[in-house]
Amino acid sequence: MADHHRLYGPEADPAGDSGYPADHPARKGFFTDTSICIGCKACEVACKQWNGVPDDGFDLLGLSYDNTGALGASTWRHVAFIEQPADRPAPVDLGMPGMRPPGAASGAESREQFRWLMSSDVCKHCTHAGCLDVCPTGALFRTEFGTVVVQSDICNGCGYCVSGCPYGVIQRREGDGRAWKCTLCYDRLKDGLEPACAQACPTKSIQFGDLDELRERAAARVEQLHSQGVTEARLYGEDPTDGVGGNGAFFLLLDEPEVYGFPPDPVVPTRDLPRMWKFAGLAAAALAAAAAAVFGGGR
Repeated sequence: MADHHRLYGPEADPAGDSGYPADHPARKGFFTDTSICIGCKACEVACKQWNGVPDDGFDLLGLSYDNTGALGASTWRHVAFIEQPADRPAPVDLGMPGMRPPGAASGAESREQFRWLMSSDVCKHCTHAGCLDVCPTGALFRTEFGTVVVQSDICNGCGYCVSGCPYGVIQRREGDGRAWKCTLCYDRLKDGLEPACAQACPTKSIQFGDLDELRERAAARVEQLHSQGVTEARLYGEDPTDGVGGNGAFFLLLDEPEVYGFPPDPVVPTRDLPRMWKFAGLAAAALAAAAAAVFGGGR
């Protein structure tokens, strides 16, 4: 039997580790293939519509065609628009219009002055979820599908989960104070339905299913891209030996993780809690011994 409440390291069955019986459903997750994301934002709209997520402002940011900016309490799916100087041909032709500086020559040879990288970001539903580990009220819980959900009616708005997430996903909603994030459409999973964002994705950039199967599919996709000369293709967040024990939502990227706004080597903040408590105990013991020596010597 797995040790309960593990804070770090590989874990094949986080739902079982959380106390669910052995016949619980297979762990579910997302594989997002950014190489075929077209930036349509259908996933954002579907997520908001199904989950009743409020409008968080549709303001152009001035730096991109993106109008939501980042994940937050009112943005559970966020499509990033990443524009780069195209010093090399775009690895995957999405049919997007090219851009060139004013006065640049027209024609095929100058058409691609920039390349687009697009990615639909979401909560990672980590194997070892820092947000869940530090929640004092039990508002966050692990589902039988291995995902992590916030119960908004129990959240007291303390904000510990915000600092406990290595990806900056979970946030408190302005004017509400409670924490909110993607639930991986837990209500839909219980009825045998796929999450709204995956169902709405027209290119199947967002793929939903059993996590083990998705990892196999993702590895095959990377191998396919490499065989086509797209050597920069890589997976992010699928490795069970990484700093969060692997993610329930992972990605195929066409550049370094930092380009997409992902930490290159995320580590769950609660990893060092046992060692911290050990050192705190040793320090307290040393302080007590010193106090006893001082007061004992004085008498």
